[in-house]
Amino acid sequence: MKKILVWDLPVRLGHWLMAGGFILAWATGDSESLRLVHVFAGSTVMAVAAYRLLWGILGSKHARFASFVRGPRQAAGYLKSLLRARPPHYAGHNPAAGLAIVLLLGLGLASGASGWLTYQEIGGEWLEEFHEFLTGLMLGVVGVHLLGVLVGSLAHRENLVWAMVTGRKLGEPEEAIRGPRVVAALMLLAWTAAAAWWLSR
Repeated sequence: MKKILVWDLPVRLGHWLMAGGFILAWATGDSESLRLVHVFAGSTVMAVAAYRLLWGILGSKHARFASFVRGPRQAAGYLKSLLRARPPHYAGHNPAAGLAIVLLLGLGLASGASGWLTYQEIGGEWLEEFHEFLTGLMLGVVGVHLLGVLVGSLAHRENLVWAMVTGRKLGEPEEAIRGPRVVAALMLLAWTAAAAWWLSR
């Protein structure tokens, strides 16, 4: 195996935009003076999650849901192999990471939508509490995901965080994608900026 291009630009850019948006939204959640920043950050998470759903159908090979979404049984099996320090290698997302991605996208959309409705003063106190519950749940999934990245990096002797920066991972030549998809990444930036601006007005 050698280093090959696995993650296209929309996947990498979307990952870091969603991570940054979530961190900023979490940090400003209790600040009344930074409420607009909080709403903009949450709207960014929601916009990126929506785009990623579309890219999961139309994107490059390893970006498509069909390549990594598996059932809970396969995810549990991968986690067991990880605990035994003998996990199989995947050029793209492993089954456990795939499950985490689906959860994070769903929670990103749900927490973003509930937060926006709360910002519009729709739904009342119960919706605000539901928003906080979803955000806490998302934080928990993020924590498990980060732990999985750490353990996976150690088990495979591969820096998975850096791979999400460069797009390159260990794999066979035939598993590589053909290009970074620059135009799609620019569309992601334009869509996210426009959607986050409109939603936080």
